[in-house]
Amino acid sequence: MNRDQALALLKEFTGKESLLKHALAVEAAMRAYARKYGEDEEEWGICGLLHDFDYERWPDNHPAAGDSILQERGVPEPIRLAIQGHSDATGVPRDTKMARALYAVDELTGFLVAVTLVRPDRSLGTVKLKSVRKKMKDRHFAAAVNREEMERGAAELEIEFAEHVETVRLAMCGVAAALGLNG
Repeated sequence: MNRDQALALLKEFTGKESLLKHALAVEAAMRAYARKYGEDEEEWGICGLLHDFDYERWPDNHPAAGDSILQERGVPEPIRLAIQGHSDATGVPRDTKMARALYAVDELTGFLVAVTLVRPDRSLGTVKLKSVRKKMKDRHFAAAVNREEMERGAAELEIEFAEHVETVRLAMCGVAAALGLNG
């Protein structure tokens, strides 16, 4: 499966603009980590694009609901396992770098979007780690985002949280226009 096919599959099952943008943000972050680790950017990007493709239709059984569809469409097992592992509820272990990276970037991308949207300039390029840390302490801000998962994700990647935030933020800056976060 190539990126165009993955994007078509995502759009077939996802209509909400916010979920499509989230997929693009996660794709960008996954590609950045693939580069960092010397892995296949296309494969990791596809993983990021498809990780929530089934969420809109089956939110209570995500990501398990979509696995058979991904298998039928020819999505390779390493991608499917990483997608299953990005939810603690599945019990699928995150035993590859791709799986750990997907888990690590998923919540953080959403949180960075939220932090950016409350800035006067609405520009991801001006977001600082200090702002991210401050907003993390406010449990009412982006309350649906699991702060513990964000921190656990960085720990599973064995990198400092600050480095993780910057890696993901810079990756998302590359697609900021598509995300509506370029000011």
